[in-house]
Amino acid sequence: MIFLSKLESTLPMTIEVRDAYVHNLKHIDVDIPLHQVVAISGLSGSGKSSLALGVLYAEGSRRYLSSLSTYTRRRVTQASPAQVSAVRYLPAAIALRQRPSLPGSRSTVGTMTEILNMVRLMFSRLASHRCPNGHQISPTIEVARKMAVAGTEMGKITCPTCGVAFTVPAAEDFSFNSTGACPTCGGSGQVRQVDSQALIADPTKSLKDGAVASWHLPGRNFMPYVIEQMGVRIDVPYQDLTEHEKKLVLHGKKKQYQISIPSSTGRVFNMDHALYENAYQAVEDTAKNSSNERTLARLNRFYSFAECPTCHGTRVAPHLLTSLLDGKNIAEVSELTLEELADFSGQLSDHLPENMRTMAKQIIKELTQSLTPLLELGLNYLSLNRPSASLSTGELQRIQLVKTLHSQTTGVLYVLDEPSIGLHPANVAGLIDIMHRLVQLGNSVVVVEHDPTIIASSDYIIETGPGAGKVGGEIVAAGSPLEIIKTKGSLIAPYLSHQKKLTQRRLPAAKKIFEQGNVSLHVTDKFNLHDVTATFPLKRLSVVSGFSGAGKTSLILDSLIPAIEAQQKGHALHQHVDRLDNVGLKTVKTIDSTPVGKNVRSTVATYSGIFDQIRLLFASTLAAKKKKYTASRFSYNVKMGACPTCKGTGVINLDIQYLPDMEETCPTCDGQRYNEDTLKIKWHGYSIADILSLSIEDALTVFKDKTAIYHTLQLLNEIGLGYLILGEGTPALSGGEAQRLKLASQMGHEQTGALFVFDEPTVGLHPQDIEVLLEVFERLLKQGATIIVIEHNLQMIGNADYCLDLGPKGGQQGGQVLVSGTLERLCTSSKSITGKYLREEIKKEQ
Repeated sequence: MIFLSKLESTLPMTIEVRDAYVHNLKHIDVDIPLHQVVAISGLSGSGKSSLALGVLYAEGSRRYLSSLSTYTRRRVTQASPAQVSAVRYLPAAIALRQRPSLPGSRSTVGTMTEILNMVRLMFSRLASHRCPNGHQISPTIEVARKMAVAGTEMGKITCPTCGVAFTVPAAEDFSFNSTGACPTCGGSGQVRQVDSQALIADPTKSLKDGAVASWHLPGRNFMPYVIEQMGVRIDVPYQDLTEHEKKLVLHGKKKQYQISIPSSTGRVFNMDHALYENAYQAVEDTAKNSSNERTLARLNRFYSFAECPTCHGTRVAPHLLTSLLDGKNIAEVSELTLEELADFSGQLSDHLPENMRTMAKQIIKELTQSLTPLLELGLNYLSLNRPSASLSTGELQRIQLVKTLHSQTTGVLYVLDEPSIGLHPANVAGLIDIMHRLVQLGNSVVVVEHDPTIIASSDYIIETGPGAGKVGGEIVAAGSPLEIIKTKGSLIAPYLSHQKKLTQRRLPAAKKIFEQGNVSLHVTDKFNLHDVTATFPLKRLSVVSGFSGAGKTSLILDSLIPAIEAQQKGHALHQHVDRLDNVGLKTVKTIDSTPVGKNVRSTVATYSGIFDQIRLLFASTLAAKKKKYTASRFSYNVKMGACPTCKGTGVINLDIQYLPDMEETCPTCDGQRYNEDTLKIKWHGYSIADILSLSIEDALTVFKDKTAIYHTLQLLNEIGLGYLILGEGTPALSGGEAQRLKLASQMGHEQTGALFVFDEPTVGLHPQDIEVLLEVFERLLKQGATIIVIEHNLQMIGNADYCLDLGPKGGQQGGQVLVSGTLERLCTSSKSITGKYLREEIKKEQ
């Protein structure tokens, strides 16, 4: 005991960060407590993620990886050293990012959570197996005993009815990613075949004019001239060809022909051995001979995916379905929701022989330990066979968090980037409990978060600011939640103390909500929505709330939006929507928080549309005219204007073999992207690179006399993006920043007849940023827009003109309209769990 107390007194209690200058951090010094839950708060762009991910995680993971062998490091993506002078007492770090990487098509909830591993073990050891002669053998301890035998006798038991000896499936045999895969689909559950309808792009066009879509693939543009040699007319619409001609287009035999191809210049090119590939073969041969991912992705438009006729989508080989666990095969158990699986496994041992119950309880205990945190985080509605690729960002992140908890590591720093994404207020308590359990296991937790409830539950708060961008990057407050509440200048304090009121908008009276009209639809059957009618007011802000899996996405993104779009195109409604009453809405604009642009060549200036106008200004200068420079010269994507070393990116990557690749500022252009001659051209004393280095706020003064540019900049500034740099790469923007940048391109003109749909627009937003977003919504409403928001955030819900709450929970327990009406109606509802939490939040303000 004396030894332990001495050791504890010498152990470091904080992570010491000295002189950190990642992104906009202004050479900050900060001490971060170890073995506590530490929340980092601040406005979007204030430096939270730079501190948490850019310093703590980057350095923690890099230092851990540097301790591994060179062989191992070469096979792991390594982070570059953080821009910081010193970080002391930093544990190895694990990050759960805001945007988890998307799983592959073979990944399911069962494989991702590893719960399917336990289910497979249960089927191997506890199930009733069928012998080759068709006799179903009751569960027996003999299976477990034989699995422990080595050699050819492993897993071999004897049928008590017919006496035949056979090998029962082991746990790995039930895996659809291994030997248990369906022989037809290979464990994917789907078969892929060329869709004949996709092959003909436009039947009103002739073959010569491009009627066959698959002949647009690389190296096949001469096919019309080949088929012409086969006697098929290529200058009449495809739909007017004879059945024989169409058969040759779709199924003609491969054969070489001698053809002549006229060019646009009048010249004729001769091919002596032009090989004919029909419309189907053009797709199949391209897929067979190409390894280019982009080409293969393009081919997907020619394929339709159908349920595998052998396994019927279960992914597993049919013979494995004869093994039964309490009357259910592995496909049926995989269809259970996690909550149903917990109930099913809890009763399982009661149906087993006495001598198997101890083993069964041990396996079920392991399963329960994996299930419990998933249920606490509100993922009870997910089934094991749900494809991981269909999960939302919030669902993916919560599954990652549970996997981390289940590993029971110790001495690790967990950096969580907004784990509350997609989380209903009822599940926030479960998330808070998991973070504190990680600390109890001997770890440290740093969470970047905006949710006041989660921030208030932390042991320590670090607030970055005071503003965003160049006016951020400082530590404005640090201490316990009580200390932060008393700190003057803290932006989060009024929300922690409930001094800030939840509702900031003036909401209409109930009798006036529908005075501008409405849009209504009826969903017959879509996932958990059955016979559901929903009505939304026009020119109002409506919020659709409810647990994850309650049916919000199915109702709005999968039903309402496609129905309106089909109506506008004159197409039939989707099968699951049998009625749409809509006369007021003409267009639908979906605004989400996915990244903008694919690489650093996409910047704030290019995406906002002002860069073309800026380049025209430079091209109009006397110096540019003298050198005959056009506007294209001032694009860093054009060879004439770009720096020859970095090719216009401003950075170069260095491969240092055994060390992580290094990205450094281009030594030739010093990060300015342009070559020397282009930079010599000045407009009002600024080079083109100088303009790109301005913030939106600073650029307002520079372009005050250029109406079109000024108007766009002013709009971006008004929606809280004034701190962004014009030349800043858009892929690096946060979800909230990306969303507002997209929104800006839609604003500034009449919006009557436009429906704006936002899917969780509060992701990545500080409560003060949400207030700014609500002001933007108010402007859209005044321009005649109708807004529907899918949301969990109580601040957003508390400012809705109209609320539609689905539930009562998720999955099979969801899909019902609990409340449709005013905020007051939601708060007073006895059915709505959302209303209960909203009511409690409003009470705290009194």
